[in-house]
Amino acid sequence: SPCTSYDSDWNPQMDLQAMDRAHRIGQTREVSVFRFCTDMSVEEKVIEKAYKKLALDALVIQQGRLQENQKNLNKDELLQMVRYGADKIFDGSGTGTTITDEDIDTIISKGEDETKMLNEKMAGFTDKALKFSMDADASLYEFEDEKPQDENFEGLDMKAVISANWIDPPKRERKKNYNESDYYRDVMAQAPRQQKASGPRILKLQNMSDFQFYDVKRTTELYDKEVARKQYEWQRARQLEDLQNNAVPQDLPPEAPNDPKPLSEDERAEYEKLLNGGFSNWNRRDFQAFCRACEKFGRDDVEGMASEIEGKTIAEVREYNTVFWERYKEISEWQRIIGNIERGENKIQRQNDMLKAVRRKIEMYKNPWRDLKILYGANKVKSYTEEEDRFMLCSIPEVGFGNWEELKAQIRQHWLFRFDWFIKSRTPKELSRRVETLINLVEKEFEEVDGKKRPGGGGGGG
Repeated sequence: SPCTSYDSDWNPQMDLQAMDRAHRIGQTREVSVFRFCTDMSVEEKVIEKAYKKLALDALVIQQGRLQENQKNLNKDELLQMVRYGADKIFDGSGTGTTITDEDIDTIISKGEDETKMLNEKMAGFTDKALKFSMDADASLYEFEDEKPQDENFEGLDMKAVISANWIDPPKRERKKNYNESDYYRDVMAQAPRQQKASGPRILKLQNMSDFQFYDVKRTTELYDKEVARKQYEWQRARQLEDLQNNAVPQDLPPEAPNDPKPLSEDERAEYEKLLNGGFSNWNRRDFQAFCRACEKFGRDDVEGMASEIEGKTIAEVREYNTVFWERYKEISEWQRIIGNIERGENKIQRQNDMLKAVRRKIEMYKNPWRDLKILYGANKVKSYTEEEDRFMLCSIPEVGFGNWEELKAQIRQHWLFRFDWFIKSRTPKELSRRVETLINLVEKEFEEVDGKKRPGGGGGGG
């Protein structure tokens, strides 16, 4: 799996990425990397600088030991680098019209020698970097070979010559189109603009929801009358001001019979009473809780409803309950709400009827826990024993209809069912279905008994 690089990148990480793609995860064969480089051209310096960058990255940057203080290339350094080796290319020496095998062997051998020299140079560079002995004035972007420079200017003071010919750069100054102090002084000196009033200051009417049972119609009527009077008085005050400012001051004309009249004392008292007459301390959450409590306990169980409504006393719930059933048709969705409450009350009534039937059945026996008999008829379920059914029926008046969790707890704790795993493993829902079935059997039994008594009672007078 070879990897050939025809054009080396300034960033050595790009070349490493190309090599990594060839030597990818799962590669089992050896990867050979070939890098083509033009002799005596800028590519030599590009490769050399790439090696230096990788060495600095491994020794300094990756370890966070130093921060690079060398800035980017300037124009002269970049031009010097690009022109490197150009004279060797255009002078015509060392070039031929054809390339033979001997030329290729020579190029490969020369490339190996150059690579060896570059590695030796990089080894010395690495040692200096490890010892922090790299010359601070040395630039990483020197593109000429190291040559001994021995330039002496005898009889000349170079510092004096440079100082005499130095031209100071112009001082940069920010031009200002305005003065900040003057600007803010003018802005702050301006008086705030007074908005011309377009009417009197009128308070909005408070929010009156339908479930709070305000007299919205009468309250709105009195409110509109008061607003009209305020607007009329405000207009007359403006009119009077304009008349007084005339050359000849004038008085206001008298009020016309059709002009808005102020609220009388009785109307003012009525208006205040109406604003305080609704249930302002009842919000929508309290109203929804009241509706659910009515469905659960019925309209007459005020104490039960008060236990479900948080933050309300029994007296507050009783007062609201009275007004609700007198004015519930003022609520926008009263039909749906009343329908839900009536369904809940029918369910409560049905449960009460079932409890009455169970109590009547129990009162027929001196010891119902032992002697109570159930007429199953032809549809007897063999899963439950008569003893289990008797215990569940006798427990209903104690635990209450609907408290199936408590019924299940009594069954599990009773000694009679200590080893009865069937009844102990029943869920509350299964127990509820079985109890309802037993109560239906009891009600059917009483219907037959009552039906037989009616004809006999009618003919027993003679």
